[in-house]
Amino acid sequence: MNNPSTERVAVVTGAGSGIGRAMALAFGRTGVRVVAADLDPETAAKTAAEIGAGAIAVGVDIADEGSVDAMVERAVDAYGTIDVLCNNAGIIDSMALPADMTVGEWNRVIQINLTGTFLVTHAVLPHMLEHGSGVIVNTASEAGIRGGASGVAYTASKHGVVGLTKNVAWSYADKGIRCNAILPGPTMTGVAEAAANFDKLGAARLQPIISLNHSIAVPEQMADVAVFLASDAASFMNGAIVPVDGGWSAG
Repeated sequence: MNNPSTERVAVVTGAGSGIGRAMALAFGRTGVRVVAADLDPETAAKTAAEIGAGAIAVGVDIADEGSVDAMVERAVDAYGTIDVLCNNAGIIDSMALPADMTVGEWNRVIQINLTGTFLVTHAVLPHMLEHGSGVIVNTASEAGIRGGASGVAYTASKHGVVGLTKNVAWSYADKGIRCNAILPGPTMTGVAEAAANFDKLGAARLQPIISLNHSIAVPEQMADVAVFLASDAASFMNGAIVPVDGGWSAG
């Protein structure tokens, strides 16, 4: 994205709130056409309306292959192509320790955060391959490189997103497709506000690592990095795992 252009199209999942909303708005400000996708179609519609004529809203359950395929079809029908994919949608876990986490919670978190990210990537890649270019920006997490920053399911899922990012980057480096990931630290989103419901024993065990972080970001700080990674200014960045955490991972 050398220059803002309505010829570019970005699909952003989780665009109804938090980091995804900030990403969608940030791309919209550059003149890129935006497909604001979210499990909640009403919040997606609010984001698209805020962007204006250069955006559409699509409801999607990223854990459901049929729903993902329908979202991608809607995006291509509307705009003809997909140049940028921001895999941002995801959920947090309860912070329960491994022995206390239920198999049901494990499966749900992995299905949405990891399998969902794969399903959207899998559906978008053929369109990028068809025109020989594309950029994927995955939202991983500080928990994607640490063992003590979140619960076991979320940590495993985000480590998986890091591995998926690197594999996609290498697999298609010779096809004009780049794939990078950001690692947000604590950010003022609905996920952060869920802290009141965390498992107390698990949260206490994680506190020594979590407390090393000195500040909380706003979603726009994550969005700015996503826009950069999707731009031509980052044209030689591929497979990069980029902490956006105020220095937390440096400690």
